[in-house]
Amino acid sequence: MPSFDIVSEVENQEIDNAINQARKELAARFDFKGSTAAIEVVKDVIKLSAEDAGHLKGLFDIVIAKLAKRNVDLRNIDRKDPAISSIGHATQELHVKQGLDGDKAKEIVKTIKAQDFKVQSALQERQIRVTGKSGTTFRP
Repeated sequence: MPSFDIVSEVENQEIDNAINQARKELAARFDFKGSTAAIEVVKDVIKLSAEDAGHLKGLFDIVIAKLAKRNVDLRNIDRKDPAISSIGHATQELHVKQGLDGDKAKEIVKTIKAQDFKVQSALQERQIRVTGKSGTTFRP
């Protein structure tokens, strides 16, 4: 039975490469000289920290530009609201979404079934497996 998977994942190596490029640019930029701005990656979370909201916005712009340049789909990056302390220190988290979330996956399965294709679709963890009989053509 021929099959294919529908999945939405981001390559971790491309994220690492983009973050390394962002760190290099951060070290070279004049407006960040002597700054305590930092970029950390913990699992699927990119943590940005800077001494004020202005530097945080600049740091965010650098990271997003590097991710886009490495062809990371920015729809898989979930931007959380920045947290600014009373002394002005600012932090922000960017969550990298891996796989399909439940609602989106159910919507895709429902759409496949509504098209009357002679295939079966099944949700497996965070991906959809579509299977059909040999000789079945998949055309939109």
